[in-house]
Amino acid sequence: MQALVIAAHGSHLNPDASDPTYAHADTIRETGAFDEVREAFWKEEPHFREVIRTLEADEVFVVPLFISEGYFTEQVIPRELRLDDWDPEKWDSDGTSASQATLEATDVGKTIHYCGPVGTHDAMTDVIVQRAETATEDPDVGDGVGLSVVGHGTDRNENSAKAIEYHSNRIAERDRFDEVKALFMDEAPEVDDVTEYFESDDIVVVPLFIADGYHTQEDIPEDMGLTEDYRLGWDVPATVDGHRIWY
Repeated sequence: MQALVIAAHGSHLNPDASDPTYAHADTIRETGAFDEVREAFWKEEPHFREVIRTLEADEVFVVPLFISEGYFTEQVIPRELRLDDWDPEKWDSDGTSASQATLEATDVGKTIHYCGPVGTHDAMTDVIVQRAETATEDPDVGDGVGLSVVGHGTDRNENSAKAIEYHSNRIAERDRFDEVKALFMDEAPEVDDVTEYFESDDIVVVPLFIADGYHTQEDIPEDMGLTEDYRLGWDVPATVDGHRIWY
């Protein structure tokens, strides 16, 4: 038997934060690819710490539903899963290339394949571009347009920013958009100053977050000046400092 555990952050503040996790789990269950599929969270139940002990399967794949290799994927999740032999070096990654590391959960006699986070997967580059097409309602968007990929960022782990920069660089190499910039909420360059980083009149801003929560629906729109109060909504596009921002 094989089991899949989708490990996500969850939230005490936003009841919708776990929706993508449950949606992905349901979709995978329907395929029958695994004998068991379980969701586990840091901020909700069921918690990381107990999930492996609830499985019947002896072989378990743990996939972090996180954007980057960083604090949560390199420290929190392995610690809470009680993967005693874990070390980030086992991923042999440069910060965006983790595949999986195989470890033993000796207290329960299970083999654990600890996988890299979904956000660093190459397919996410195409997802970002597709989001830009959706926001502008233009399947050919790019000419004369700047694109900003926005991530959370943190000073706790340098790898946190690498996924955002990785996908931004991959999009820039396609020469589809006039400008491509990686911006962040909690480290420089900050999304608050988005218009200062672009010459293009039109800027598409795509937030690279797992869930549509208070960061994407409250913090970023207000930080960019799309609205003074997120509860009032905002225009798409919205005009800020002489630029049209498609969020």
